[in-house]
Amino acid sequence: MSQRLLQHRADDGTRSVIIAEGETAAILTGFSTVLDLAARAIAEGIDLATVIAGCARGPQVDLVVELDAGRLVAPIDHADPAHLVMSGTGLTHLGSADGRDKMHRAAAQTSTPTDSMRMFLDGVEGGKPAAGMVGQQPEWFYKGDGSQLVGPGAALTMPGFAQDGGEEPELAGIYLIGPDGTPHRLGLCLANEFSDHVTERHNYLWLAHSKIRPAALGAELLLGSPPDRVEGTSRILRDGAVLWEKPFLSGEANMSHTLANLEHHHFKYALFRRPGDVHVHFFGTATLSFADGVATREGDVFEITAAPFTLPLRNTLARAPAESSIATVVRPL
Repeated sequence: MSQRLLQHRADDGTRSVIIAEGETAAILTGFSTVLDLAARAIAEGIDLATVIAGCARGPQVDLVVELDAGRLVAPIDHADPAHLVMSGTGLTHLGSADGRDKMHRAAAQTSTPTDSMRMFLDGVEGGKPAAGMVGQQPEWFYKGDGSQLVGPGAALTMPGFAQDGGEEPELAGIYLIGPDGTPHRLGLCLANEFSDHVTERHNYLWLAHSKIRPAALGAELLLGSPPDRVEGTSRILRDGAVLWEKPFLSGEANMSHTLANLEHHHFKYALFRRPGDVHVHFFGTATLSFADGVATREGDVFEITAAPFTLPLRNTLARAPAESSIATVVRPL
C-alpha cells in the first residue's frame, strides 16, 4: 500500500501534514510541515515510514474535498524560499529527443544530428551504469528558487515578455540535505515543469532562458521506492473542453537514465549539498503539446494524472502584466 504525504493549509492559515494510505487519509499529529517531519527522520537516523508509524492519527480527511477547496498546497516548501532549489534534467526519456530534434533541426535547416540528439544518444548508451558506477551526465538546467514553486490549483504565470507557456508532465524528486551534507530523497511528486518552448525553438542555447519559469507540484509526495513504470495522461482544457490529450510515460523503465545517475550528476556539486537546503529536481518528459503544434493561451488549464498518485495536478495558465519595454536599469553605487 503506497504512502503519500500532503500538506494542508486551513482557512485560518494553520498548517498540518496529512498521511494517505490507499483510500484513507488523516491528519498526522505532531508536525506542521513535511520538512519538519523529514528533519526528524534525518536527526534520528530512521526513514520517513518509521517516523510516521510512531505518530498518532488525527481526524480523517477527504482529499478530493480539500483539493477542490484549495486547502492542499505543494507537498514541500521552505520557510526561506532562497533555500529551495528547483532544477531539472532533459532528454532523459525514451522518445524525448524526437520533438526537440525536429525543433532544432528545422531551425538549423540541416540533416546533421543536433546536439540535442547527440546528448540523448549519449544517455541511451551510458545513462544506466551498473550500481555504484557513474554514467553519462545529462542535460541540466536551473529553474528558480522556492518563490517559483506552486501547488495544485495555483496559476502557472508566465512573464509578460514570454513567447509561450507550455506544460511538461513529469516526475520530480524531493530532497533535503542533511547536517553532514548528505542528500536525502523524501519521495516523488507529480509535476508540471512548465517552459517557454517558442523561446527554446528560436535557439537551443536559449534553453536556460526558457526554463526560468514557475513549476507546479501535485499534492501528493509518494514515499518509498520509486515505481519503475508510471503511466499517466496530460491534457489541456480550454473553456471546459479538452483541447489536447496524450498519454505520458515515466519511471526508469521508460527512461534513458537511472534516477541514481541523474541524482549523482546533480548532487556531485558541493554547492547543492548545503545542509538544510531543499531540492526539487525534475526528471524530464517525452510528451509535449507544443510538439503537436498546440499554441496555449491564457485561461487554458493543464491537467496531469498518473497512478499511483490519486489526485490530479491542475493549473491555469496566466500571464504577468507586461513590463516596460525600456531596459532594466542597474544603478551603479
